[in-house]
Amino acid sequence: MRQLDPQLAEWLQAVNVQVAQLKAAGFEPTPITARESLANLTRTFVEPGPEMAACETLVHGGEYPVPVRIYAPENRTPGPVIIYCHGGGHMAGSVAVYDPICRRLAEACGRTLVSVEYRLAPENPYPAGLNDLIGVVRGLGAALDRKRIAHDNRWILMGDSGGGALCASASRLLQHRPQNLLPCAEGSIAAQVLIYPSLDYTMRQPSIEENGSGYLLEKEKILWYFDNYFQGAHNAYQASPLHGEFTDKLPPSLVITAEFCALRDEGFAYAEKLRGAGVATESLHFDDMIHAFVNLQKLVPAACEKFYRHVGEYVRGI
Repeated sequence: MRQLDPQLAEWLQAVNVQVAQLKAAGFEPTPITARESLANLTRTFVEPGPEMAACETLVHGGEYPVPVRIYAPENRTPGPVIIYCHGGGHMAGSVAVYDPICRRLAEACGRTLVSVEYRLAPENPYPAGLNDLIGVVRGLGAALDRKRIAHDNRWILMGDSGGGALCASASRLLQHRPQNLLPCAEGSIAAQVLIYPSLDYTMRQPSIEENGSGYLLEKEKILWYFDNYFQGAHNAYQASPLHGEFTDKLPPSLVITAEFCALRDEGFAYAEKLRGAGVATESLHFDDMIHAFVNLQKLVPAACEKFYRHVGEYVRGI
């Protein structure tokens, strides 16, 4: 029997009433409302993160100088640097919105963490954000050197939801064209951590229907995100990490899923394809959570504690 966390269930009941009222009143989603909604949600349910040294810089190496924020926790140990891509359906989210989450991740992992301010749709449709991440992968070593921040030229790609899609898409490209995108002097991808990631832009997985209504991330909103992201100019199947070629050159992976998430089954399928290709893959499933539960920490503190602890243990093992 599937059973949603009781506090989440109570909160969702109130949210769904509000959503129904907005729809009945003719509510029209826009990039403004998407961005404000995610920012307000995170601000309401996630307390400020731990104090630590942080600075900003631009990373050069691609078509656009990408702004990043670099977190240096006091407990950091030698090992790959984390490159973090926030969620938000390729339309919302920012370094500022995800500051408390990135601080917690940096402390839990004991590693330098670089949060990426990639470009968003609809102003910058696919593949702008993906190109930004590739640019950061290529140019981060030089940027850290300018800031005199120690690193070993190895990176862990980490992201949630749409940010997880960017990470998996970058890994897919780097798998096939390392000589063009990632010369040895610019480092290597040591692992990827995908947090309830969006991996199938065709929306054909069963959980899209099973969990596509009433659990915060709804099917119609996902379709709206993708329409704004691709704008009809690209093939959704070809862009989907789930439908790419899987080889043993893909990085070791941790794939995190939630039972009541519309994206659940694409995470399951992606992990299985990784294993089938001989890639070391770990899975962490939350059987009573919804999409974006990390942005709801006050509601589900135990699940978030488990999340940060497990991700920290995985990263420290790399």
